[in-house]
Amino acid sequence: MHDMIPTQPAQTLLKVTDLHVAYGKAEVVHGASFVVPAGRLVVLLGRNGAGKSTMLHAISSLISKKGGKIEFDGQDITASGPIEIVRAGVVQVLQGHRVFHSLTVEDNLLIGTFARNPRGDRSKLDRVYTLFPELKEKRHQAASRLSGGQQQILAVGQGIVGDPRLLILDEPSLGLAPIIINRILDVATELCREGMAVLLVEQLVEKALQHAHHCYLVETGRIAWEGTPEELRGGDMLHRVYLGGG
Repeated sequence: MHDMIPTQPAQTLLKVTDLHVAYGKAEVVHGASFVVPAGRLVVLLGRNGAGKSTMLHAISSLISKKGGKIEFDGQDITASGPIEIVRAGVVQVLQGHRVFHSLTVEDNLLIGTFARNPRGDRSKLDRVYTLFPELKEKRHQAASRLSGGQQQILAVGQGIVGDPRLLILDEPSLGLAPIIINRILDVATELCREGMAVLLVEQLVEKALQHAHHCYLVETGRIAWEGTPEELRGGDMLHRVYLGGG
């Protein structure tokens, strides 16, 4: 579980204002606004198809935006491309164990360092090996020989070695055993203690709430509610959003 939130407000690192995203003529995100402070783990919760992953992809410029504004550390990155956004310090770990299967574990991690350093930076690997010792043990093995859970840990490791100020995790628990999920979320919490911000999309609601500092409920492409995990547990919005009560 996360530490108590300090009384002094944290610096806003990511600010999304009135975001609209459409696929063709069909708008799927309708004016979403939210913030992610430095050193905080913020979670987007909602049913499948609510538009959560679409919001993440729009932040990273993996898809185009129809309208709105995205600011990172006070700078407007709305029109920036994916490479510029990564170099600014925003790294997204995509859903579904996306690693280079034919490469070794260590080469996969080294590729992650190219995001911020065109020559790569082997010195960044020790941090990931400390967080995930099993990757160090298997560093010379092909990623294809890892289990699904280990491949997801490797994907998260690729994100961490990119030295982001904001790490975006899109459903890291998908298809994984509870012990692996707990380890990934525990590491995310530790990174927040060190000052990194984490924006998480997660279907396992209770696990997300155990680690989150702040929550947003997403319903049909809109932010339906926001507050702390304690406030969310104490009300009926979670039940209404997930069970379709409006």
